[in-house]
Amino acid sequence: MVHHYACPLCSAEKILIHLNCRDYFLSGEPFALFKCSDCGFVFTQDYPEAHAIGSYYESDEYLSHNDSSTGFSDRIYRLARNFMLHRKKRMITKITGLKKGKLLDIGSGSGHFAATMKNGGWQVTGIEINEKARNLSESKHGLEILDPKKINTLKTASFDCITLWHVLEHFHEPFEYYAEIMRLLKPGGICVTALPNCNSYDARHYREFWAAYDVPRHLWHFTPSSFAVFSKKAGFATEKIMNLPADVFYISFVSEKYKESSLPFLRGIIRAKFYAIGAFFRKEKSSSIIYILRKPAEK
Repeated sequence: MVHHYACPLCSAEKILIHLNCRDYFLSGEPFALFKCSDCGFVFTQDYPEAHAIGSYYESDEYLSHNDSSTGFSDRIYRLARNFMLHRKKRMITKITGLKKGKLLDIGSGSGHFAATMKNGGWQVTGIEINEKARNLSESKHGLEILDPKKINTLKTASFDCITLWHVLEHFHEPFEYYAEIMRLLKPGGICVTALPNCNSYDARHYREFWAAYDVPRHLWHFTPSSFAVFSKKAGFATEKIMNLPADVFYISFVSEKYKESSLPFLRGIIRAKFYAIGAFFRKEKSSSIIYILRKPAEK
């Protein structure tokens, strides 16, 4: 198990227990969240080492790696995903100013976003740790998907855009990965990072039942302020933040299931509507946030 005696973000030693959570998705095991008193960063404590955490992903219900599950939750997840695919493509086109370019999708899962960009004329490479998901992406979408160990084989300054859709929170060594992202981006290139927001309306309501804590698979739990510290340390300039409006509906529904509420879908949708309206006016309270980062241009 990995135990932190100081804040993994700012190195302050005053870290205190924040919440006691549970792996409701798979193992049922308890995991504590700690919070830094200095920078406010929240992180999972005593999580499995990188070589041991794979067993916590080994489920046909882990939808990022699998397209075959047919349960009600799975259908809701796929509806939300399909709603967002072309919205993401339009966003990439707008923020890069490119109709076609070279894109790296880190944590590409079963390849749906990468395929959408490829079909739109982009040259796309994926990085995915799960072998089953890599094989599915290659056979179903004809994508080039690499094991994460091969990221250092990619050419320096070769990508216009690098995307991480709910991926950073899984990295055991996040700063090392963002150093590679910095290397791989062209000068002035864009990194799009989407993350759950543990200061969102729904996170503050559901607390230990909030589905996006997803311990122990999620190691880091960012807010806009703590991510600003991270991105600055990683050498990026944060240009803007945006929200992922569909996420709150799925997260609220699953959170109600974890609470063992009656009529979880209905309760989740009703609450999510209020949270979505509030986040329309206050992006920093969104359930999930997209951070647009830019690599400094060469002088």
